[in-house]
Amino acid sequence: MTKAKGPLFDVHFRRRRQGRTNYVKRLALLKSGLPRLVVRKLNKGVLVQLIQYSMTGDQTICQASSRDLEAFGFVGKRNVPSAYLTGFLLGKKAVAKGVTEVVADFGLHTVSKGGILFATVKGAIDAGIKTKLGEEMLPSQQRITGKHINTDISQALEKISTGAVNPVKTAKVKKV
Repeated sequence: MTKAKGPLFDVHFRRRRQGRTNYVKRLALLKSGLPRLVVRKLNKGVLVQLIQYSMTGDQTICQASSRDLEAFGFVGKRNVPSAYLTGFLLGKKAVAKGVTEVVADFGLHTVSKGGILFATVKGAIDAGIKTKLGEEMLPSQQRITGKHINTDISQALEKISTGAVNPVKTAKVKKV
């Protein structure tokens, strides 16, 4: 086979070719003018970031990871209660920085009703952030509290709400 060439051949952006970015979705999210609540599922947890668009590059306002929940006495994993608490923690940080409304950005993840992605958004909503999201997509209270996996989030939720523990990470120094 020969390479495609000529005036009708269009080379897409590198991240589009690699399947990492859907630029149609990204443009629709950026047109709202609101900060994006970016939710990413990792192999061992959940990462949530609040990102504001800038002409020089996206700026991260604040972020939270399910690993940050260990400071509050909760072992963060990749499940619905951990995702809810991570979203709640990010919501508290965002409210402290003056952010009141966001738009949810799930990237290329497949969304499912009541799943981890929506549990994270529900946590941010409960922390005081506004977003346009239907109630039918959010997980049930039983799944959020962790009764389906015998987990109790009440103590960690109380510590995050009162701000009893400051989850500021100390910089790790690597010896060369």
